[in-house]
This record gives sequence, structure tokens and C-alpha cells, in this order.
Amino acid sequence: MYPYLDIVLRSVSVYFFMVIALRIFGKKELSQLNASDIVLILLISNAVQNAMVGSDVSLEGGIIAAFSLFFINYIFKKVMLKSKFVKNLIQEKPEILIHDGKIDFKTVSKLGITSDELDEVIREHGVENYKFVKLAMLEINGNISIISGNENLFQTKHKRIHKTLS
Repeated sequence: MYPYLDIVLRSVSVYFFMVIALRIFGKKELSQLNASDIVLILLISNAVQNAMVGSDVSLEGGIIAAFSLFFINYIFKKVMLKSKFVKNLIQEKPEILIHDGKIDFKTVSKLGITSDELDEVIREHGVENYKFVKLAMLEINGNISIISGNENLFQTKHKRIHKTLS
């Protein structure tokens, strides 16, 4: 096989493995990482490097691997925009955490959100108690949106900061 085609195929395979692994382990967003998440990402990148480029440690090999990842990511996002099936398969759905002052404990527990995290998010949005929350949603990008029943408060968003990859 051609060595650069081999790098492309290996890189694309690793990309799809990572997409599937992140979907299975339930990570909604990688923009807010704690220390264990950062260590895991660094170790994963080191572990899959050789799987992508094999014995080729040249500049060209690295550039081809990186280009392959950028390209497949671009194509994958386009496919997700066009195909509802693929989008539903990969992207998680928004989840209602609180509705009209009532916490959905089953959903909160399933998502691994602690009561302390939920209380913190509510306070960060300027709401005193969950009973005053009209709607709290865990969005598909990992943000928690809060809409209070108070007309004087605005809708706000909170980035999840404690969710880990496992």
C-alpha cells in the first residue's frame, strides 16, 4: 500500500474511533476540562499517534495525518448537517433538568450531575432556589441553560465544569 494513503486510512480510523468512544462515554463537551480530562486527552493523543502515522515520523507524514483529521472532521460535520439519522446517532439530545420548579431526579442522576453542581449553576444564574427555576436544560453542547420565573432576570447559560470523560 502507498505509505501516505496508509497514514490517511489510519488517521480516519482513529478519528471515527474517538468520535464513537466520546459518544459512548457520554462526554457532551470538551471545552471545560478538569485535570483528569486533560491528562486523559494527552495520553490518548500519545497512544494513537503511532496508530495514525506508523513508523513514518517525517514532517510530511505528520502533515498528512493532521490534514486527514481536519478533512474528515469537515466532511463529518457536513454529513451531520445533511443527515438527521447521523446527527441523531452522534449528537446527544437536550435534557430537561428542572421544569416549573421541579427537579427531574431521574435525568439528573442519569447525567451524573450532583445536587451541588445543580445548586451552583442555579446560583450563578442569580436564582436563589430551584423552586424559582421555570426551565433548566442541559443543552447538546454541554451548557446548562436556566430560565427563571422572574421577569427581571434574563436567560443565562453555564458551562459544565466538572463533567469528566467517564
